[in-house]
Amino acid sequence: MTDLLEQPNVQTEPESVETPVLTVTPAAVAKIKELLVARNIPNHALRVFVSGGGCSGLQYGMAFEGNPQEYDTLVEIDGVRLVIDPTSLMYVGGATIDYVDSLMGGGFRIDNPNAVSTCGCGTSFKTKGENSAAGSGGGCSSCG
Repeated sequence: MTDLLEQPNVQTEPESVETPVLTVTPAAVAKIKELLVARNIPNHALRVFVSGGGCSGLQYGMAFEGNPQEYDTLVEIDGVRLVIDPTSLMYVGGATIDYVDSLMGGGFRIDNPNAVSTCGCGTSFKTKGENSAAGSGGGCSSCG
């Protein structure tokens, strides 16, 4: 019983851990910076978005943008700005963006905790509760 009395005061309420809107790896940050310099658009942000389509029902997209909209969520990591619209945020919130360069091909990869299935190409995905006839098998033209 004396062990309980000697214990330091421990907080009993669980701490709230906030999930980041997006996480971007150092490799992805470096590639985004390289692209901004190569295209001579140093003040642009990278828009990350989701649109309907792809073999699994939804697909990722990215584009540089000079003027983010007022309703966008802005994420700044190591001098790189990313913007995401509220609808896309519902699908990719908490995702990690990486850049992979390998002999088999390189590009941005998104690890999305909201995706319950993805196409082999990695650009198309389906979320829980989404019904898509296109996602019933097969693949897209880019993943073979």
